[in-house]
Amino acid sequence: MKQLMLTMIVGALFAHPAFAAEGVANLAKETMPAAMPTYAKDKPLPVPHIGKKTLPNGLQVWIVPRTGIPRVDMVLAVRDAGFAADDAKHPGFAELLAGLLNEGTAKRDSRAIAEAAQGMGGSVAASPSADGISVQASALASQAGPMMQLLAEVARTPSFPENEVALAKANALQSLRVSETQPRFRAERAISRAIYGDHPYGHMTPTAGAIESTTQDLLRAEHAKRFRPERALLVITGRIKEADALKLAQKAFGDWKGSGPATADVPKAPVTAKPVRLVLERGGSVQSTLRLGSPGIAATAGDQIPLRLASTILGGGFSSRVNIKLREEKGYTYGASAGARLLREGGGIVGGADVRNEVTGAALTEYFNEYKRIGADLVSADEMKMHKRYVAGGYLLSNQMQRAVAGTLAANWLVGLPAEFLGQYVPLIEKVTPEQVRDVAKKYFAPENQSIVVVGDSKAVGEQLKAFGDFTVTDK
Repeated sequence: MKQLMLTMIVGALFAHPAFAAEGVANLAKETMPAAMPTYAKDKPLPVPHIGKKTLPNGLQVWIVPRTGIPRVDMVLAVRDAGFAADDAKHPGFAELLAGLLNEGTAKRDSRAIAEAAQGMGGSVAASPSADGISVQASALASQAGPMMQLLAEVARTPSFPENEVALAKANALQSLRVSETQPRFRAERAISRAIYGDHPYGHMTPTAGAIESTTQDLLRAEHAKRFRPERALLVITGRIKEADALKLAQKAFGDWKGSGPATADVPKAPVTAKPVRLVLERGGSVQSTLRLGSPGIAATAGDQIPLRLASTILGGGFSSRVNIKLREEKGYTYGASAGARLLREGGGIVGGADVRNEVTGAALTEYFNEYKRIGADLVSADEMKMHKRYVAGGYLLSNQMQRAVAGTLAANWLVGLPAEFLGQYVPLIEKVTPEQVRDVAKKYFAPENQSIVVVGDSKAVGEQLKAFGDFTVTDK
């Protein structure tokens, strides 16, 4: 209390005009250094040794021994098990499948699984992506063996108890109802359909019908199709010897076999699409949610590295061009973004922002101006340097923890990138030239190829949109 009173007294004193004036005068006397200190030399990402082994059943195992805290992290990534594997009647099904894996197994219920994981000083959970499902687990190094067994139990023998399925469906329906009221959810769903059409990547959000028709039998059948050793990678990182980790993997997963037919391979995503113009009605809205989009490229395509950097420069951070233009210079929005989304069988180019009704058309004009500029003019040396540092620094920071390293390796593998990409990414970014940025931007950010989705009040923004084509207005 005394400290609080002292703080209030000091604050009141400095709020007085006499003290405020004196403070300003003192600040004016201070001189700033002539030049800011130079950046320290960039440090490369330490590339760890990655031991690789493929078990007789086809399961790939990558092991990354690390010193440090006595902990082991594991990720089991299963390819062709995510949203792209969902059939047309069950979009978003992978969310339910992944979420129910640790809610019961042939041996334990959800509470017993959670208590067992906590007793090992860790946790186990699963999450879906477009191209797969990842099951993450962690434990104290002394509990690596038991945790590996628990990971295998959750991934291989989920029981999908009826009560847990019913609860998960109820929660999913409630979440969907909330999401349907959010303009960003509607905009993302619509732009995905515009980019990918009937391809599975274009239908990765759930519907009420899909959730309601999910059953215990369907979950079990789909699990059998999707979770197969020949389509899986196990990453193990932490304070553990390579030989010991391999023994644990063999013991937990060595006898794992797929049963019945597997899911079909995901087809290649379209590389072209006829641009659409769409207004999703939101009567009375005082702002518009914008999305611009077109087909892109796969994560393994030859242009992917320069496209990643071009995306960062154009719309991948606070200092990106579209954010500076629309937020800082124009004051149209709190934040604007644009860039490539790279998946295993294709990708998309997506830009978007929330803007005031009265500047909806102006915001779209600024987007297209920036798309044209980056595809026509060479990026300056200083801007290239700034964004390369941003990419490198963010990547280094995000991969400092061993859990992140395991997650990055697994995520890269799901989209087709090799283990070596972990250490190759930053050096490859450093080699990108302004000419490469210009060329990929001209190719993939061409304004004439972009679909436009606007979620907002059609009466308030309709006149502004006429300059961009004929828009279809719908409540869906």
